[in-house]
This record gives sequence, structure tokens and C-alpha cells, in this order.
Amino acid sequence: MIVVLLTVATFFVVIWLVLLGRVKRVDWVQAARVKIFDNRVAINKLRILDKQAEDGLSGYSGITPVFVKKFINGNPAGKIQKFELDINRLKKGDLRSINTFIMPGYVLQREIPSIGRGDIHKKILAKCFELYGKKYASDKTRQLFAKILSYPLAGVASTLILGVLVLCMENKTAGYAIIGIGTVLVLVLIYAMYDELIDLVKKRRSAINKQFPNVVSKLALLVTSGMIMDKAWKETAYSQETELYQEMQKTSRELDNLVSPESAYGNFINRCNTKESAKLASAIMQNLSKGNAEIGRLLKELAREAWQERRHIAKRDAEKANSKLMIPTMLLFLAILVMLMVPVALNFSGI
Repeated sequence: MIVVLLTVATFFVVIWLVLLGRVKRVDWVQAARVKIFDNRVAINKLRILDKQAEDGLSGYSGITPVFVKKFINGNPAGKIQKFELDINRLKKGDLRSINTFIMPGYVLQREIPSIGRGDIHKKILAKCFELYGKKYASDKTRQLFAKILSYPLAGVASTLILGVLVLCMENKTAGYAIIGIGTVLVLVLIYAMYDELIDLVKKRRSAINKQFPNVVSKLALLVTSGMIMDKAWKETAYSQETELYQEMQKTSRELDNLVSPESAYGNFINRCNTKESAKLASAIMQNLSKGNAEIGRLLKELAREAWQERRHIAKRDAEKANSKLMIPTMLLFLAILVMLMVPVALNFSGI
């Protein structure tokens, strides 16, 4: 049995090393491009958080803002500088920050094109399109698939080798436990990467739905006050930096670059992928030629429906929170009951 396990482990290691040796320039370029994109996303998030922190501390003076920025916010400026340095190194061809362990996955995708034609690949590509946009969806999908393909080879091989070493020490129970648990953990890791992608999409849609009532209310107010739709859209889009507002900014830039309104708002619908955003964009496209009065009326109706839905969602979330608090409340009640009853029982036993 030990020989079989060692043979399988060697087989996985050899495959991984052979694939690593077949990495070409195009694979490194793809990995570097995604790494640069990830760094830029991280920089953008840090800048948004830093701006929010500054807005929150604008009413304070003295040492408080300095203390909060340095010790609580974690020095975002320093982190941004590190990401920017990494971007510059990658552009110059310094690939040290790229995860070498995932490179065999890029090779497999390049040499076996059928990997990119399955249903799972299409689902991941659709979710990446929603999260990262059309420009980077394909690159992010390749990155995730590279991890899904590479980590099992390295992870299972490492688990088998460690298990064989323990078995050679004549500890069969621990050896087989390491092999079994290690293999299961590798499979869980693979599923967790896919599940994380789904969770990010769900959180993004939820955030967009929460921001929608404010957006459509502001649009309705600006349009009914006489502002043209394009200007009202831009004014609303650049008023905040959260998810829905960022998607509106992309649409505004497309319109500024002379992209047709149908295409720009259609891309907005595809990126947001929520029924509320679809209603908003469809209403705007259908009423572009009817003037502000008609669009304003529709926006007011959408705002009213959005706030009603927001109240329903808040009520459902409150009910879910109450049900989740039921078990901790019961446990707390039992703990208090034990604390009260134990001294009484001890007193009676003493008597």
C-alpha cells in the first residue's frame, strides 16, 4: 500500500513539474495582467476606505485623526504605495509577486482548450463578467481555473507524501488519517474558491439593491427639477463610490465616448444583473425621446416601489436576525438558570 501511495504522489509531483516546465511567456503575461488588475482593485478599495475615514474624522481636531489613521485604519497610504510599486515591477517584467504554484493551471488551459468549454467554465465566466466587467472577466476566469487545476496536484501530492512518511514510521492510524483528511481539505479548498466567487456576486447584488432606492430617488429629483437625463445620471453617479454608483460611472464614461445609449444602458443591465437596475435602464431607454416629464414620472414610481421593497427586505432581515438570536438567548437563559439553581441545590444538600 505504501508503494502505491508513493507512486501516486510521485505521479502528481512529476505532472506538476512537467507542466511548470512548459510555462510560456503568454502564461506569465496573463498572470501578470491579472495581478496588476488585482492590485488596482485593492488600491481603489483602500482609497475609498481612506476617503470615508477622512469624511468621518472631518469634525475632529488635534491628535484624534492622526491616531485613527495611523493605528486603526492601518496606514492605507503605505499599503497603496506597496501595491503601486508591485504594479511598476510587474510592468518592467519582475514577476516575483506572481504565485508560481498556479502556473501549471495556465499551461493546462492553454494546451487543453476543451477545459474552457464546459458548463462550469461558462458559469464562472458569467459571474466574473458581473464582478469585474467584460474587459477582465476572461482573465479572472483563467486565474480561478488555474488555481482549481494546480492546487489539487500540489495539495494531494503533499498530503500523500506526508502520509507515507508517517506510515513508514509504523503509525498507520495517523498516516491514513493524514491522507484522508488532507485530501478532503484540498477538495474543500477547491469548492471554497468557487463558493467565494458566488458569495461575492450575492453580496454585490445585495449592495446594489440597497443602494438602488437612493439612486433612483436622486435621479427623479434631478430630472423633475429640469435637469436632462444624461447630466442627472452623471451627477448621481459621481456622488458616491459604492457598487451601483461605480457601475453608473462606467455607463457615463461610455456615453461620453459616444457609445449609443442602448449599448451603454444594456451593458449597465448586464453588469448589475438585478431586476431593479434592469427596470431603471429599460425605463430610461424607452423614454429617451419623450422628455423629462414622462421619465420623471416613471422614476418617481420606481422610487416608490424601491422604498417599499427596501422596507420589506429590512423586515425580512429583522425576522431572520430574531430567529438566529433565539438559540443564543436560550443558551444564555439556561446558563443563568444553572447559576441560580446550583447554589440552591448545594444548600439543600448541605442541610
